[in-house]
Amino acid sequence: MELLFLGTGAADYNENHRTMDGYRRNASLLIDGCLLIDPGPCVPDALETFGVGIKSIRYILNTHKHADHYCEATVDTLIAHGATMLTLKNGEERAIGKYHITALEGNHAVAVQHFVISDGEKSLFYGLDSAWLIYSEIDYLRAHPVDYAILDGTVGFIEGDYRVFEHCNLQMILVMWQSMRPFVSRLCISHMARTLHTDHLTLSREMAKHDIEVAYDGYRVTL
Repeated sequence: MELLFLGTGAADYNENHRTMDGYRRNASLLIDGCLLIDPGPCVPDALETFGVGIKSIRYILNTHKHADHYCEATVDTLIAHGATMLTLKNGEERAIGKYHITALEGNHAVAVQHFVISDGEKSLFYGLDSAWLIYSEIDYLRAHPVDYAILDGTVGFIEGDYRVFEHCNLQMILVMWQSMRPFVSRLCISHMARTLHTDHLTLSREMAKHDIEVAYDGYRVTL
């Protein structure tokens, strides 16, 4: 399974920040060049930047309808080039091509879904956006261990920020990682807020102390 992070930023990044060092597009992930999670407004630009043909995308999943994760124009363009939008109910499992996809309810201010995706050899948990993972998700992961998990790192090490009720700060990530290690082989964070984080290098060095990867736009992972 090949992962390409098309975007790794939170909603406080916008077009005005494109010239800044460490600019992050709205969070989105592409699996094997064909399965897209979150068709946000930055996806067309990311596909062009990272040399991905739009016609290669066959399937689209969406965590939720916040504007940084879902853009109608992006969806229409992808569908016009042959992609299919997949809609699952919470708890539903579906086989699509070589993938087995399970939708799980997440913990966010609006209805959000997280996904466990397997290609028969490797498996991924995609957990953006979220605060603490709810018990039903952890219960599922304990029964179905994954090779790679991607969690929400929005708030950084900021304390007292109200967004921890729908997003994670990094103290929360460290606590969850301690408990998730028996059933998650590797952990990565994405969806970093521009106003709540240090630069990428500083963040990566700090997270490496805890065996946690920090995604950036264009980050590629082979499972």
